[in-house]
Amino acid sequence: MRKAAAFFRLVKTYGIIGAVVYVFQHFHQRFLKTGHPYILISKYARYPLLCRSGTSDFYVFYQIFVEREYSCIDDFFPVGLVIDGGAYAGYSSAYFLSRFRDSYVIAVEPDPGNYSMMLKNLKPYKNRVKMLNSAIWSHYAPLTMSESKYRDGEPWSLHVRECRPGETTLFFGLDIGSIFKESGYSRISILKIDIEGAEAVIFSSPAYKTWIDKVDVMVIELHDDSSFGKCSEIFFSAMEKEDFEISRCGELTVCKRRHIRQAGGYGQVH
Repeated sequence: MRKAAAFFRLVKTYGIIGAVVYVFQHFHQRFLKTGHPYILISKYARYPLLCRSGTSDFYVFYQIFVEREYSCIDDFFPVGLVIDGGAYAGYSSAYFLSRFRDSYVIAVEPDPGNYSMMLKNLKPYKNRVKMLNSAIWSHYAPLTMSESKYRDGEPWSLHVRECRPGETTLFFGLDIGSIFKESGYSRISILKIDIEGAEAVIFSSPAYKTWIDKVDVMVIELHDDSSFGKCSEIFFSAMEKEDFEISRCGELTVCKRRHIRQAGGYGQVH
């Protein structure tokens, strides 16, 4: 039954022929694992996207463009600045850039392999996107990729940690306040956070209070099974005094600014 429902979603997105091709590609990447990237298309992405065979790319693409996990914010207009924290191979950024044609996306991804794919996938959007090979953190700090395995260890589960004394710094962590300040925008229309547990670091630090009131809509995936601690507990404790309407959409926690909603639309500049 679940497989039938999944195929129906594919047909709705791609049509019969496109759905069959998509299924063929799925089995190709799952069993052959050639490592060579191939192209996937969706009516929800303005340009074709590259997918690495034998990796978690296919599943992330499916979540975003077939299951459409971000459809819960499709009706938020107008949208200006979008900060995509944990941008992976660029799929979520491509979704936002395609859906919100006047938006400007700052995509942040730490893993070098994922970042390399993101550069290719978001290149067609030209000056509408800025890509940073770094990680969202609570403050400016020397970071590296963690060697510990999280979940299945696939590219979508890679995470970061602070450098130990004497270690080589791979990149410096960036706090959302600094990214926002350098953007030149007066509000963050959409803040997307999917950073494999590091959200606990961000919202356990009082630094988030310097920028949280500038966020209109936040979509965040909370990872309570990560090494960073009880992410949900930390996050909801931080949100208690914030003026958000909070709901769930699949794996996402969605926070909508109440006064923006009453004003007649999200993403407005004030």
